[in-house]
Amino acid sequence: MWKFIIPAVVAIAIFPSCSKTFDSNQTGNLVIKVTDAPFPIDNIESANVTITKVEIRKAGDCIPDENPFMVLSEDTVTFNLLDLRNGVMDELLNIEIPEGSYNLIRLYVEEASLKIKDGETYRVRVPSGQQTGIKIFIRPEFAVGGGLTTELLLDFDLARSFQMIGSFSNPRGINGFVFKPVIRAVNNSVAGRIEGMVSDTSDAKLANAQVWVKQDTVITESYTDSLGHYAFIGIPAGSYSVFATKESYDTVSYSEVNVVAGNRTIKNFVLTAK
Repeated sequence: MWKFIIPAVVAIAIFPSCSKTFDSNQTGNLVIKVTDAPFPIDNIESANVTITKVEIRKAGDCIPDENPFMVLSEDTVTFNLLDLRNGVMDELLNIEIPEGSYNLIRLYVEEASLKIKDGETYRVRVPSGQQTGIKIFIRPEFAVGGGLTTELLLDFDLARSFQMIGSFSNPRGINGFVFKPVIRAVNNSVAGRIEGMVSDTSDAKLANAQVWVKQDTVITESYTDSLGHYAFIGIPAGSYSVFATKESYDTVSYSEVNVVAGNRTIKNFVLTAK
């Protein structure tokens, strides 16, 4: 997806904390799943990311040297992010790990590519992602309990990760893409979801309408599918504002949208043409 190579930066903040004490003889099950919040896909055929290694760091006693990384997988797995839209997930790994609290995932990304419909395939190798890994901090840190299953969701924000140089509408076309991976990590075991439909005043469903969730800043964004449906999964419990818009339409918003862990919150939008 990317002709131009730049250092990979993950835009996720973390606040340090000390971990709860666990019995190190116990293990729990960790499932890591991948999803995507993509930009409009009318002109995109595929957006692939190849992951070759996954590591995790156990939260320690606030001494950095006491937080070594543990290798979870060295299998090569390729995901087409366009297949992972509006609540669709794919499993990256399912593994038994020592119980405890964890606060950092490191992904080694060998290559990414984006294919334009009836056009060129743009490829980018990611030196930092392949050699030192892309760090994804988890806030708050999540706990894996003995004999229990914890599900961690990695949400690739394609709209902000792949930044286009040029334009589909520009006579000179696309000059390439830069890669600044933005990946949201959340404990899906204690999160909820927001979903719904976007239509116009005649009840016609609107495809490729932009929908986004804010809590001070934008948490995640996506676009409706061909049936006007959108879905955000892995939303931590709390209160949010949700917005929807589309070119030539107004913007509609809901405030104080409450998300409850394990539950689904429905918000439908009706947009008025300008």
